[in-house]
Amino acid sequence: MASMAPQGLDERQVQKTYWIEHSADLSVEAMMLDSKASDLDKEERPEVLSLLPAYEGKSVLELGAGIGRFTGELAQKAGQLVAVDFIESAIKRNESINGHYENVKFLCADVTSPDLNISEGSVDLIFSNWLLMYLSDQEVEKLAERMVKWLKVGGYLFFRESCFHQSGDSKRKYNPTHYREPRFYTKVFKECHMNDDSGNSFELSFVGCKCIGAYVRNKKNQNQICWIWQKVWSQDDRGFQRFLDSVEYNHKGILKYECVYGQGFVSTGGIETTKQIVKKLELKPGQKVLDVGCGTGGGDIYMAENFDVEVVGIDLSINMISLAIERAIGLKCSVEFECVDCTKKKYPEGKFDRIYTRDTMLHIQDKPTLFRSFYKWLKPGGKLIITDYCVSAGGPSAEYAECIKKGGYFLHDLKAYRRMIQNAGFDDVIAEDQTNLFMKTLQQELNALENKKDSFIRDFSEEEYNEMVEKWKAKKNRGASGEHIWGWFVATKK
Repeated sequence: MASMAPQGLDERQVQKTYWIEHSADLSVEAMMLDSKASDLDKEERPEVLSLLPAYEGKSVLELGAGIGRFTGELAQKAGQLVAVDFIESAIKRNESINGHYENVKFLCADVTSPDLNISEGSVDLIFSNWLLMYLSDQEVEKLAERMVKWLKVGGYLFFRESCFHQSGDSKRKYNPTHYREPRFYTKVFKECHMNDDSGNSFELSFVGCKCIGAYVRNKKNQNQICWIWQKVWSQDDRGFQRFLDSVEYNHKGILKYECVYGQGFVSTGGIETTKQIVKKLELKPGQKVLDVGCGTGGGDIYMAENFDVEVVGIDLSINMISLAIERAIGLKCSVEFECVDCTKKKYPEGKFDRIYTRDTMLHIQDKPTLFRSFYKWLKPGGKLIITDYCVSAGGPSAEYAECIKKGGYFLHDLKAYRRMIQNAGFDDVIAEDQTNLFMKTLQQELNALENKKDSFIRDFSEEEYNEMVEKWKAKKNRGASGEHIWGWFVATKK
C-alpha cells in the first residue's frame, strides 16, 4: 500500500509534489509509472490516437501533455495545438522534443488555475490522457464546465483515466491518485451544461467509452478507460441511445433484469442458455470473439474465463458498459468493453474468429447492412451466432404489433431473417425455432421471481414486481400462441 500524502498540503500542492518527484528523469517510464512503459507505449499510443475524431487542420488543446508522448503525434495533423502541463521541467522537455512544430504552443499552467486563459468556443478537440485522476471531485466538475465553454459547438472532448486501482508497477512513497469508478466521470460530464451570453444552452453528448485494449491484452487489466463527448445544442435530439440509458436500461432497470437473469445477464436464460449457445461457437484458445449487444458482460466473462479466448463486448448503453467493466475488474481474463453504436463501428476485415449476439438485433432496422459488416469482420472459417426475437410468418397480432411499435423493435419471421444472413454472404445458415425453450425458461424465471418476491419488493417496489411478472407472462402467452418466436441462427463464412 502507498503511504499517505504529505500533511498540510492542499490538493494542488500534493499533486505537484508527487509529479515533481516522479518526473525527475523525464522518461516514458516515469510518465507512465511503469517499468514496461516503452513496450506498452508502442501498442497503446496508436490505439488511443485511433480513437480520436478527425482533427486535421483543426484547433487542439492538450491538457496534461507531460513530456509530449502524444504532442508530436497531435501536431502532425492539427492546425494549431496548445500543449499544457503544470510541471515546468516536463513541458520544457516536451518543447525540446516537439518545438520544431511551428503550429504548437507550449504552456506551463495548472488546468485548475483561472490564469489558464482559453478563449470561449475556440477549440475543436480537447485531449487529455491521465489528468482528471489527479484532480479532486470538485476540480473535475469545474474543469468539465470550463471545457464545455472552450469547445466550439460540434467540437469533441477525449479523456482517458485509470479507474478502480493503479496499473503501473512504479514504487511510490505515497499515491494521491483518485482511482474512481467510471460512473463518476460519465455522470459529471453527462450533467455538464452551459449558457452563453445570448442565452443559448449547450451540453456534452456522449459519443463513446471503452477499455484500452493494450492493457487488457498485456495486463488483463480493464481499468484503463477513455470517453469521447461532443458539444451540442441542448435542444438537439440524442435519440435512441438517450432512450436506452434513461428509460429501457437505466441503472435501476438493469439491476431489475439482473435480478431475474442473474448478475451479468440481461437476456433470456442468463448463464444456462448462454452455455448452450456458446457451445455452438466451438471456441478454441486464443480466438477473438466479438459480442454485439453485450449488456452487462456476463457472457463475455464466461467465454474469456472458460475458453481462454479474447472477447470484445460492445453495447450502445453506457449504463450497461459501466457495469460490465466494473464486473470485469480484477478477473485477469482478456475481455474488453466499449460503448458504441454497432452500426457505426468499423473493424478491420477478418479481425474476429467468432461473432456472437444475443437478443439485440431486434433494435436494428437495417440488419442487411450490419450482417454484411459481420461477414467482413469475420475471418474465413469464422462463425456467427445470433439469438433474436422473431414473429410468425403471418405477422403479429394487433396487440403484439402495438407492443413492437412501442418498444421501437424491428422483427422478422425466421425465413426472412435466415435470408438476410445468407444474402450477406454467409454459408450453411441454420435457423432454429427455440420458442419451446424460450417458454420453458420464462416459466423458470417466473418461478424464481416468485421465490424472491420479498427481496425484489424490498430492493425495488411491489408495483415494479407486478410489472415484471406481467411482462414475463405476456411473453410466455405470445410464445404459446405462436406469434412470439425465439430464433437461433448459426452461420459460417467460408
